[in-house]
Amino acid sequence: MTVVAPITDRVRQILSQYESDCPGTKTNLARILLHGRLGGSGRVVILPVDQGFEHGPARSFAVNPAGYDPHYHFQLAIDAGLSAFAAPLGMIEAGADRFAGQIPTILKVNSANSLARDKQGATQALTGGVDDALRLGCSARGFTLHPGSDSAYEMIEDLRDIAAEAKARGLAVVVWSYPRGGDLSDRGETAIDIIAYGAHMAALLGAHIIKVKLPTAALELDAARKVYQSAGIPIASLRERVAHVVQSCFNGRRIVIFSGGAKTDDDTALFDDIRAIRDGGGFGSIIGRNTFQRPRDKALAMLSRIIDIYAGED
Repeated sequence: MTVVAPITDRVRQILSQYESDCPGTKTNLARILLHGRLGGSGRVVILPVDQGFEHGPARSFAVNPAGYDPHYHFQLAIDAGLSAFAAPLGMIEAGADRFAGQIPTILKVNSANSLARDKQGATQALTGGVDDALRLGCSARGFTLHPGSDSAYEMIEDLRDIAAEAKARGLAVVVWSYPRGGDLSDRGETAIDIIAYGAHMAALLGAHIIKVKLPTAALELDAARKVYQSAGIPIASLRERVAHVVQSCFNGRRIVIFSGGAKTDDDTALFDDIRAIRDGGGFGSIIGRNTFQRPRDKALAMLSRIIDIYAGED
């Protein structure tokens, strides 16, 4: 059953912070913010299934073969009471008719794959257009940006065009800001200074919803380390780091959500991360492999617990 909450003061407040956007774009943002069990709360939980592009089908779905079928993921997101479902073109096309109107969808318009060789110049190919998003009834277009990559400037220019086109047609813009490539170390990709920097770039480029990885307490750039230390920016706990990332996105005027990461068997640690996101002022989670790589009943139980945490009931 489709669950849509009446508009709330919190949602009105969030929408008011997107001061240049047309009613169409705000309506599509509201669809995401009002849908599912967290509808109206200002929190969201989104199911993303683009891992087949990134990692290949076996690595993504063999552990739970039901996941090879796109309908499985639509139904999982609907039954769990999630806010939206995000996927590349082909997967959304495969369920667009059967699940029309049952959950907001986000068309992921660029993708990479693990067969590519250029690690320093990490980039992604454009795989879906604004007409695809409109044809399929999507609420938003999603784009991955790699700050730090040798190809970052080209990606920034692509995102500028994609965001302008989406907004002109009344769609919202979701940016996966994943620093990678260039001179960044592996540790640096999730260092707090780099995550906050990448999130801020996404806000500056016009994203409505910004997705980042959970930051560690590491500091990658010497110049940033000096400022973090001299200004006394608190980053010791995950809650403090989440708060700093949200602060970096126009002091909380942009929706910031956090990745669920690779599948883990440590459910306690995952739920502790969700509480830190909540308590740090994060707007929610976008969580894929940690759910769809589990049997359906366990995935639903995990998502229910995550929603309970964001709702303040756990």
